[in-house]
Amino acid sequence: MRIGIMMRSADEAGGIGVYARNIVEELLKLDQENEYVLFYKTEKHLGRYEKFANCREIFLPGKNKAVWDQWKIPRAARKERVDLIFNPKFTVPLLTRCKTMMVVHGADWFIPPYDEVYTTIDNFYIKRVMPLYFRRADAISSVSDYSTDGFVQAFPWCRDKIKTIYFGPNRIFKRISDRQALEAVQTKYNLPQEFILTVIRYDHGARNTRKNFKGMAEAFSLYKKMGGKEKFVVVGRDCDLYAKEYDLKAMGIEENVIFTGLVPQVDLPALYSLARLYLYTTIIEAFPIPTTEAMACGCPIVTSNGTGLEELTHGVSLAVDPLDSQAIAEAIDKVLGDEALQEDMRAKGFERSKIFSWEKCAVQTLEIFKQLVRES
Repeated sequence: MRIGIMMRSADEAGGIGVYARNIVEELLKLDQENEYVLFYKTEKHLGRYEKFANCREIFLPGKNKAVWDQWKIPRAARKERVDLIFNPKFTVPLLTRCKTMMVVHGADWFIPPYDEVYTTIDNFYIKRVMPLYFRRADAISSVSDYSTDGFVQAFPWCRDKIKTIYFGPNRIFKRISDRQALEAVQTKYNLPQEFILTVIRYDHGARNTRKNFKGMAEAFSLYKKMGGKEKFVVVGRDCDLYAKEYDLKAMGIEENVIFTGLVPQVDLPALYSLARLYLYTTIIEAFPIPTTEAMACGCPIVTSNGTGLEELTHGVSLAVDPLDSQAIAEAIDKVLGDEALQEDMRAKGFERSKIFSWEKCAVQTLEIFKQLVRES
């Protein structure tokens, strides 16, 4: 079996890019029997998997994403005689004889009122073009039941072709007890002895409201008024822009919020291990990778109810209404005021995190590949 993989999404900095790079790595480690052909739109990650003997990496330069997906990929797939085309994102070539599989990382595009945050052009693409991909795909994997349910609600006719396949944190995420290693990271980012952590990027435009940084900041302000001593450390791409968008001084927390910017993955396990609590109360979320990382590192979690977050952290977090800042503040106070509760959350988080792994994700994905090719 020859499997072609569209690697355009590997260039992305967010969760989709993390997914693309990790699922390919894990598939190549797992499967030595079949051949893989990786198609790149840029040279950014070209050569990343050259150590695998059953893998070929091909550079297909192109500027227009639609042209690359719908013309260059089918043409290259024919030339390489692939049996199946897999895209770690949400498009597939419409005109190809190959079996196709795609991944949806969330259904918030279609769920009101969150579909209202997109531009007219975006909404046209979402409502008119993307359903064509969903009809053409022979199989669709979704990153959580929350995402799957929302997707099926919008497109009932996809029910039989979509399956939830969890993924997980990188293997480097585990609790660090080495005091020297912890102090090195603490010094590097000028961190306080005690802090609450969130890992959250800044999304430009109306979509940013879903991240609910304002709600978390207001909750932190209320917690400080309750007598909380910790500071709030915010990690993520462009996260300092939140300080420009929201008046932290008026909230009384300007001196108590630290923005680190984007942090290399290698430093994150230490940050999770140093933090007293991980706070992540976004309004809508399918499968937030940092939350699995926090669990694997034994960090107690306060998160949102009724989304993929509650599904992900079932039984190990304190889940609250993300729109209720008072409830968030009280949850923070409850966890940080109870050492026994923290220890219980750490232990349960460790166990829960074992459910989520890239190896399991690759095994289930490969099984779908085999099933599709058998049916062809």
